[in-house]
Amino acid sequence: SQRTMKFCEQLATVIPNAHVYYRKGLPLKRIIPQCVSRDFTYLIVVNEDRQVPNGLVLCHLPDGPTAHFKVSSVRLRKEIKRRGKNPTAHSPEVILNNFSTRLGHSIGRLFAALFPQDPQFVGRQVATFHNQRDFIFFRFHRYIFKNEKKVGIQELGPRFTLKLRSLQKGTFDSKFGEYEWVLKRHEMDACRRKFQL
Repeated sequence: SQRTMKFCEQLATVIPNAHVYYRKGLPLKRIIPQCVSRDFTYLIVVNEDRQVPNGLVLCHLPDGPTAHFKVSSVRLRKEIKRRGKNPTAHSPEVILNNFSTRLGHSIGRLFAALFPQDPQFVGRQVATFHNQRDFIFFRFHRYIFKNEKKVGIQELGPRFTLKLRSLQKGTFDSKFGEYEWVLKRHEMDACRRKFQL
C-alpha cells in the first residue's frame, strides 16, 4: 500500500546506501541469492496487513543471522509534530540503549551493522534503538546547537516500535531453519519481570 511504501522510502533515507525494491510476490528464498550476488550486506523485508506495516525481517547476508520483528506504532514524517527538515545523506550516529543480555547483544549488533562504523558528525543525525521491557523503540533525531551550552533535538522521523518474534541462525529458511530464539508468548508473559533482551 501507499503507506507501507512511504515507510520503506523513509527508512531508506535513515540507513546509508539503502535501496528500495518492490518484492512483487517473489519468495525470500529466491531474493536472497540475488542480493548476495550483487554484494548486498543486508536484506530488510517489510510486511503489511490491512495496509499497515506490521512485520519486518532483517537478514544479514551472506550467511545470517535473521531476525523477525513485529512492527507497531508506525508514525511517518508528516505525522510527527514539530519535526525538522528532511534528513541529509550523512551517516548518522547510532545509539543502542539497554541491550544487556546475550540475546540483546546479538540484536544490538544486527542493528549496529546496518550503519557504517564511521558516523559523519557534521550531519548531526542520531539513530536510536532503545530497548525497554523487550520493546525496541526507534527514533531518528537531529541535534541543534543553540549556543555554547545548550543543545536541542529535533525529531526527523519515521518512528516505530519493534518486538522480536524470532532469531534464526543462517539466512531466512522457514522450513529447515535452525532457530536460536523464538517468542513463546504465553510462557514468557507469565513472569512480567523477566525480560529477554
